[in-house]
Amino acid sequence: MQIAFHIGANCTDEDRLLKSILRNADTLLQQGISVPGPSRYRRLLRETIQNLGTDRPAPDTRDILIDAIVEDDSVSRIVLRNDNFICIPKRIFDHGMFYPQAEHKVRGLHRLFPDDEIALFLSIRNPVTFLQETFQRAQAADLETYLGFLQPSDLNWSDVIARIKAGAPDTPLTVWCHEDSPLLWEDLIRAQSGVATETQVLGGLDQIGDLLSSHGQMKLREALGETAITDPAVRHDIIATIWEQHELDESADYEIDLPGFTPAVITALTEQYERDLEKIDAMEGVALLLPFR
Repeated sequence: MQIAFHIGANCTDEDRLLKSILRNADTLLQQGISVPGPSRYRRLLRETIQNLGTDRPAPDTRDILIDAIVEDDSVSRIVLRNDNFICIPKRIFDHGMFYPQAEHKVRGLHRLFPDDEIALFLSIRNPVTFLQETFQRAQAADLETYLGFLQPSDLNWSDVIARIKAGAPDTPLTVWCHEDSPLLWEDLIRAQSGVATETQVLGGLDQIGDLLSSHGQMKLREALGETAITDPAVRHDIIATIWEQHELDESADYEIDLPGFTPAVITALTEQYERDLEKIDAMEGVALLLPFR
């Protein structure tokens, strides 16, 4: 069984990508790909891994889980998603680490499905906006309490990814930037679902559509035409051009409201994020999806 699992991160694509993938559910099922409803597995997997601790799972645990998650015995691939899989927002910085549970969670997942082909997917984002979103979601008293022993400059996604790879060294991990999601949406649907290359998919413009004026949406549909563009870089160029020309004003108005986050601090953290992406791109066993290439 192939198991494609989108494990986060918190406050990135959330369930929007899953909804786009589900638009293709019937087509996917014809190709042996199942996209089960989250209620069938999120709590089940979380509690099973938590209760397992360091013990070895019972011999029939894997089969019991698969039977609970998938109804069709002919399925060869399942697509799962849970942006709280590693932890909920208020636990992201426990014990003075950025996602301290990352290694434990992916190791537990592999112990439950030891002979299955697991592929992990992770969306990351600029630590500045990530902090703003997760801090609000965690409802912490203040930013200093939320971060604990950490400083904003300690937030490097490459550290998290290194621990994920330590917990699952032989498992492919696909990473992309939340900021690039509108350009990569069709690529993400294809990568996670595993749909056949020649299959046209629905929902490839779901994310960018919310960022464009109605005129921009019409221009984008005209530019892409009726036939699917097979070269992703060409598609990215078209979307980026129309996005720049027809972006909704309100979608561009994202203000950072965090104490101490001056323009200089935001610039420094953003530049650090960009350097971190270069490090991630060079990591073995990690595929960093970037537009225009």
